[in-house]
Amino acid sequence: MHSVKAAAAKQGHGPGAEQPSPWVQRWSHLVEPRGTVLDVACGNGRHARWFYERNHPVALVDRSQSAIDSIAIPAHACEAVVADIENGPWPFAGRQFAAVVVTHYLWRPLMPTLLDSLAAGGVLIYETFTQGNDTVGKPSRPDFLLRPAELLDVCRHLRIVAFEDGFLDGPAGRAPRFIQRIAAVREADSPAMPRGAPPEGAYPPRYPLL
Repeated sequence: MHSVKAAAAKQGHGPGAEQPSPWVQRWSHLVEPRGTVLDVACGNGRHARWFYERNHPVALVDRSQSAIDSIAIPAHACEAVVADIENGPWPFAGRQFAAVVVTHYLWRPLMPTLLDSLAAGGVLIYETFTQGNDTVGKPSRPDFLLRPAELLDVCRHLRIVAFEDGFLDGPAGRAPRFIQRIAAVREADSPAMPRGAPPEGAYPPRYPLL
């Protein structure tokens, strides 16, 4: 799996940082109560644990056996898979989830699969490095860096609830970084096509902006 996770950890804002991403925390309220959350390239499972502690079953995947072994979530609430999702088959083929969470990981060929893994009403919460990060540290390879507004294009058929693309001046102990992040919902009437107007008299969905 791409080494962006390791590079992030060395700078103090990857799995080694332990705390869940503030972006994931902020938008986790959009996920259906008790809906299963898929944590992709999960590392030490900081986001899986965040959702487990909020009564969500979790599924997670990483290519590192040691990372999977380090995740202390009861087996009945956690489906942990060791798999190379860049060179092998997708381990959750045909399945959909209430949320798909990805942080500090980018493998562009996987993007359509991630979108297909969203159930109706499912939430994509995605955050990773963007162009410009090569001027402040690692990761710096173009393969690891999103293009400007790339996530908006990837999610163009989803309902965009929040999007940011900019620079974060690192707080104490964390490096500055260029970050792009999105929270988007696969609304029930939009598997792969633009949404129509809601039926007459129907209320539009409300996505609280916390």
